[in-house]
Amino acid sequence: MAVLTVTSDNFKSSVLGSSKPVLLDFWATWCPPCRMQSPIVDELAEEHSDILVGKVNTDEQPALSEAFGVENIPTLVIINGGKETTRLVGLHTKEQILEAIK
Repeated sequence: MAVLTVTSDNFKSSVLGSSKPVLLDFWATWCPPCRMQSPIVDELAEEHSDILVGKVNTDEQPALSEAFGVENIPTLVIINGGKETTRLVGLHTKEQILEAIK
């Protein structure tokens, strides 16, 4: 499944309305660790159709970043049933992310 670009406009319907666990990747183009995390997040989206994977560009979506209190990137937020269940800050392996989602 493709990665969803999450914006303020589609957040409620796509993320909060999802019946699947959601992995949100808060990132920016100028962030080297974000560029390292991105292919891992993309792999998760391709390999796990049971997870909705979305990316939030913090420069383009400052209101979402602020709403989640994102101070450092990359930040991965896992949402189940419309509620944040886990937060991972910094670069993480695919295995670490999957363990956090389970």
